[in-house]
Amino acid sequence: MFKNHPKGLVIAFFTNMGERFGFYTMMAILVLFLQAKYGVNAETAGSIYSWFYFAIYALALVGGILADATKKYKTVILIGILIMFAGYLLMAIPGMPLSLTVVFLFTIALGNGLFKGNLQAVVGQMYDHPKYEKLRDKAFLIFYMGINMGAFFAPFAATSIRNWWLKVNGFVHDGSLPALCHQIINGKMAPSPQFTELANQACLNGSVTDLNQFAQDYIEVFSRGYNYAFAIAAGAMLISLVVYLVFGRLLPQKEVSADTSEIKVKVNFSKIAISLGVMVGVALAIYFIFGNSDIGFAFGLFAGFVAWMIQASNKEERPRVKALLLVFLVVIFFWMSFHQNGLTQTMFARDYTVKAVGPFTYLFFNLKYILTFIGTIAGFILLIRKKLNNQVRILGAILFLGLGFLTYYFYSHGKPENAIAPEIFQSFNPLFIVSLTFLVMGIFTWLANRGKEPSTPKKIGIGMIIASFGFLIMLVASLDVVSPVQLNGEAVPDASRVSPYWLMSSYLVLTIAELFLSPMGLSFVSKVSPVRFQGLMQGGWLLATAVGNKLLGIGSYFWDRLELWQLWAIFVVCCLVSAAFIFSIMKRLERLTK
Repeated sequence: MFKNHPKGLVIAFFTNMGERFGFYTMMAILVLFLQAKYGVNAETAGSIYSWFYFAIYALALVGGILADATKKYKTVILIGILIMFAGYLLMAIPGMPLSLTVVFLFTIALGNGLFKGNLQAVVGQMYDHPKYEKLRDKAFLIFYMGINMGAFFAPFAATSIRNWWLKVNGFVHDGSLPALCHQIINGKMAPSPQFTELANQACLNGSVTDLNQFAQDYIEVFSRGYNYAFAIAAGAMLISLVVYLVFGRLLPQKEVSADTSEIKVKVNFSKIAISLGVMVGVALAIYFIFGNSDIGFAFGLFAGFVAWMIQASNKEERPRVKALLLVFLVVIFFWMSFHQNGLTQTMFARDYTVKAVGPFTYLFFNLKYILTFIGTIAGFILLIRKKLNNQVRILGAILFLGLGFLTYYFYSHGKPENAIAPEIFQSFNPLFIVSLTFLVMGIFTWLANRGKEPSTPKKIGIGMIIASFGFLIMLVASLDVVSPVQLNGEAVPDASRVSPYWLMSSYLVLTIAELFLSPMGLSFVSKVSPVRFQGLMQGGWLLATAVGNKLLGIGSYFWDRLELWQLWAIFVVCCLVSAAFIFSIMKRLERLTK
């Protein structure tokens, strides 16, 4: 996999795994934690969630500016890892008020901002050498696959630690209970037969006699389990820190000379302060003009960045900068749609997907079972590959037969009904990325050998079209369910819960779209960016992602205001309109990549 690539790619590959573990821990449980711990509604949880993900990516612009100004990319990355580690540790402290939780989330976002874009810039720097230039697209696909290996395990770890803590305290998981418990505690709902039945099912120590006490105890134990999941994320960041400290020397070093660095840094920081002030000023002006609109602030910040970059670039650089800014505009609407997986799609997993599945489906919701199944598939691939030597094919046969038998044993001896947790759905996106990356790379290589490989911008446009089909699946799945707008706080009836394969299929299609768009976008930015704006333009890509993440709140805002199928239709339309736009400027973008 890493053959012919620089050694630093391996280090970037493993360094980013810890960050992805934490990121997907947050994606899997943050909204559920906020609602379970603090009893906030979908709109408030969505607002905090979108601000958090906005900050993660917007602060990458600050990280890019610092790295470009100082040329100390690796130092800024190290500081980012340390700050993220501190943030996850703080999130692991139980019993914190909502205000402090928001501060801790901002701490994680700050560290991520210093880390994420600059590591991507360093990966791009490795492929500036003519020897490696042709491998750039494949390198970012490999890098993207690697960062999602850590992401695959995060939802399983978070769910396991939460369920373990519930069991220790005599409870089992039921995602519909926390919202009902808060209504009981706040006096908004009297204990009903439905709540009594759910409470008894969730209690391992016999029937519940005091429903009010049960509600308080269940929320406390449930949310503390999530705190311990944040501690696991902190441990993953610690592993990334060790890898980076021990092997970071293999990454390229672009430091300024000692005798001139101090002067250059002073001048650059002066310009940075002015530029950031202008950007924030524009953002605040639009925020107030549009009636204290969060979305107005986000777009204002992006508008300030656009104006700054056009003014800062010279005549030779400007065509490249403008092309990148147009791509960033498309990226906004992709991430607004795609990152619903941690917000409205997670709510859909909790409220509208069946709580229990049969033994075959459960193979995909148990870590031991799914790893066995993956090993079976891997063994089969090794067995049938003709280019591999006999020893490797024999190993493949052993894996296929041995793990295949074990998989069949798990299936045949499984219980008819097996409880599943909504957080586990977040493991499918990274699983599909790891599984499909080689397939997508193979398709691109096959097309390249025949002179038919799509250009990088065309891959991005195709990705937007594919994404629309991912939300079309959600639309169809939601046609016959009772939407939140009709429930008035009641739990979703079992008749409105659908097969998990709807959500799994949506994640599969959206993952294919992501592989066409996200790593290709990173490659495009590193290829087209003017040399002196490498870190800054990676930060611009992430700023566009930040604006898209701020728009995530659209999903939670309409969650209990529209029919669910109408909600998913919004994202179908956004993806198709964005695809039409990028194809309308395709020739201009393709000229810059030649």
